[in-house]
Amino acid sequence: MNALAEQLNATLGPVADMLSPVGRRIYFPYGGILGQGAEAKTCDINATIGMAFEEDGSPLVMDCFAGQTKLDRKAFLYAGSFGLLPLREQWRDMQVKKNPSLKGKSFSLPVVTNALTHGLRIAAELFAGPGDQVVVPDLYWDNYSLLFEESCGAKLVTFNTFRKSAFDVAAMKSALLAPGDKKLLILNFPNNPTGYTATLDDAKKIVAAVKAAAGKGKKIVVILDDAYFGLVYEPGVHGESLFAEFSDLHRNVLAVKLDGTTKEDYVWGMRVGFITFAWKGATDSQLKAIAAKAAGNVRSCISNVTSIGQHMALAAYKDPGYARQKRAKYQVLMKRYALIRKILAKHPEYAVCFEAMPFNSGYFMCVRPKGVDAEAVRRHLIEKYSTGTIVLSGLIRLAFSTTPSAKLPKLFANVAAAVADLTTR
Repeated sequence: MNALAEQLNATLGPVADMLSPVGRRIYFPYGGILGQGAEAKTCDINATIGMAFEEDGSPLVMDCFAGQTKLDRKAFLYAGSFGLLPLREQWRDMQVKKNPSLKGKSFSLPVVTNALTHGLRIAAELFAGPGDQVVVPDLYWDNYSLLFEESCGAKLVTFNTFRKSAFDVAAMKSALLAPGDKKLLILNFPNNPTGYTATLDDAKKIVAAVKAAAGKGKKIVVILDDAYFGLVYEPGVHGESLFAEFSDLHRNVLAVKLDGTTKEDYVWGMRVGFITFAWKGATDSQLKAIAAKAAGNVRSCISNVTSIGQHMALAAYKDPGYARQKRAKYQVLMKRYALIRKILAKHPEYAVCFEAMPFNSGYFMCVRPKGVDAEAVRRHLIEKYSTGTIVLSGLIRLAFSTTPSAKLPKLFANVAAAVADLTTR
């Protein structure tokens, strides 16, 4: 094992036991090209890193590229494997503002990722080794299978998502207490595919269940997939990330927060996300050590995340119109959500054809067709009604995020008609 990896593991102490074999071996190459380049930043002559500059010291960039953006040409330079420091600091401040319960708590400076999926892959490689159990609700984003099982050799262990229109905390707790000293738990709120976020009551029970399992000696890595953070449409729903509660819950609980610009700021193609770590009793040096492992992972696969995207994000967050514009976009989705509630209330007959699953947030909602296969319904919707949907775990996912309000009544009418067609054949 590399000496730098051994040093990071020693700094992490007992937390290193939660790492996967890959996670234990990974390190950030402080003494390599990047480290040597950092030491030379203030030198009069800097012949280190592989970028190119004009004779006056400005970035050597062609006008056909630079002319497409108002950003300073520095946006075309490498951002570094940790990401741009001003953006990392800005995002950390925003995390506290959006999650007031984080105020005064200790957590790492976020490391920039190539959006959420890349952040999940980093978490998988750091913590999910062959045979490790990854506990997830049975209604989960299908990419978790690729990220944790196929790529890292871990095993997804599912539990029942809902019980009487609430999150089935008892089922989750049972999965955590099952044999096996180490568990990874993925919590995705608002949930993809269901569009459900834990209520205030759900949240208290979830946190208590994890703490109870940790108290029985289970080492638990809680991965908070906060891709759709902030898109909550009902009172009584937990409006903050559960990262705040898990950040100092128990010494056997390590919290990993995945978030970013993609869904929160409606910039899906920009690909700028963040990974943040916390655990009870973590020291500043330990938090820097785990962030270094994340940055080492970034370095090992993509070197660094788009600098242009990071500069764009930073500029947007400093724009005086940012908050107002974000609220306006939120209202677009909120109005569609409210319209769906009205449609379902206006058409109780739809209950004969499908059951609407609990939903209160996010981009999606799901229905469970009655008496027919969901995949058959999906295909029939395309062939007869020119309506596209997604099938996951036996449910039909309906993305109101992409469906104009004027077409929402027809969407639900088409689903009901398609189920009725198939049940009368």
